[in-house]
Amino acid sequence: MSRLGKLPIELTGGAQAKIENDFIIVKGPKGELKQKLSDKIKIEITEKEILVSIDDLNDKQKKAFWGLYRSLINNMVEGVTKGFEKKLEINGVGYKSNVAGRKLILNVGYSHPVEYDLPVGIDAVVEGKVVTISGIDKQAVGETSAQIRKVRKPEPYKGKGIKYMDEVIRRKEGKSATK
Repeated sequence: MSRLGKLPIELTGGAQAKIENDFIIVKGPKGELKQKLSDKIKIEITEKEILVSIDDLNDKQKKAFWGLYRSLINNMVEGVTKGFEKKLEINGVGYKSNVAGRKLILNVGYSHPVEYDLPVGIDAVVEGKVVTISGIDKQAVGETSAQIRKVRKPEPYKGKGIKYMDEVIRRKEGKSATK
C-alpha cells in the first residue's frame, strides 16, 4: 500500500484546485498548472485539502499511479504557491553567462557563444558565476537546468564547466612524472 499516496495534500497559500475533463487544474498566486489524470485513481477535493485514492489495493499499476499522482499534484500545489528554483555554477577561466531577453548566452570555452532559448514559464537570473533557473513547473525547471548543464559538463581534472550548486565533482589526479 502506498504510504505517500495516503497523505493528504494541503491547499495552502491561496491555492485552489478543480477537476475538468480528466484534467486537474491548480491555481495559485504564481500561476496555473494543468495535469491529465488517469482513470485508475480517484481524487477528492475539499476546501483545504486534496485526497488521492484507488479502489483496488491488489492492482500493482494502480498502486504505482497512486503515489505518482499524489506527488505530481503536490508539486503542482507547491509550484503555484512557492515556485521552484535550481542554481547552476559556472567554473572556468573566462567562462561567463548573461541573459538577453528570453535567451541565456553562455561563453564556456567554445569558439562561439552558446545561446539557449528559455522555455515559456522559466526565468533565468545571472549573478556573477551563478545562474538561477526558476519557475512554477518542477519538471520544466529540472529539465531546463539539465539541458544548460549539458552544454559544458564539469570535467574531473580542474572542475571546469557548468555544475549544480550542491553537486560534488569527483576530482582526479593529473599525470604524474615517473622517476
